[in-house]
Amino acid sequence: MMIDPHTYAESFLPEDEVKRNARAVGEEMGATDATAGTGAYLKHLAHILSAQSVVEIGTGSGVGALWVLEGMMASGTLTSIDNEMEHSNAAKNAFLDADIAAARFRLITNPAMEVVTKLADRAYDMVIFRHNPEDLPFAINEAHRILRSGGVFVIDNFFGGSKVQDPAQRDPKTIALREAGKAIKADTESWVSSLIPTGDGLLLATKL
Repeated sequence: MMIDPHTYAESFLPEDEVKRNARAVGEEMGATDATAGTGAYLKHLAHILSAQSVVEIGTGSGVGALWVLEGMMASGTLTSIDNEMEHSNAAKNAFLDADIAAARFRLITNPAMEVVTKLADRAYDMVIFRHNPEDLPFAINEAHRILRSGGVFVIDNFFGGSKVQDPAQRDPKTIALREAGKAIKADTESWVSSLIPTGDGLLLATKL
C-alpha cells in the first residue's frame, strides 16, 4: 500500500510513550499540540541553533515542548506560556513523566502577550507561536525584540486548517495568519523567511 509523502514524513520519527500519552491528554482537553512531524522538525532546529533559551507561546499538553527540549542544549531552559492552567498542568505532568529536570523548563500561566512583554531583549534562540493568530501582529514585533540575531521565530499551524491558502476563507483568524505571512515575507530587513509544509504548516523567520 502506497503511503503519501506527507504521512510518511509525519511518522518518520515515531513518538515515544510519554509524547503519545501527552497527546492523548491534549486531545481530551481540546488543546492545540505540535504534530509528530512538526515536533521532529523543531527538535532538529533547536539542535542546529544550539538552543539554550526557547520561548513557546501556547503550551498545549506539552507535546511540542517535549520534542524541543530533546533538541536543546542539556543546560538549556524552555519557557512555555499559556492562558489555561489546565494546559500548564498537563505539560508539567508530561515533563515529570519524561524525567525532565525542573531547572530545564518554566511554565507560566497568564495572558500570553502580557508575559512576552516582560521577557528580556535579545535573550532567546527560538520563539514558537502556537496561540491565537489574532495576536500575531504584536507577537511578531515582540519576537523580533527578544530573539538574538540569527534566532528563529516559528508560527506553527500556519495553514490554519488549510484555510490560509484558500482566498475564499475570510474569518478573522485566517486573515490574521495570512497577513502575518505577508508582513514577515515583505520585511526583508528584519527577517529571512520560508514556509515548510510540515504538520499544518510552519512559517520560519530568522532574525537578521
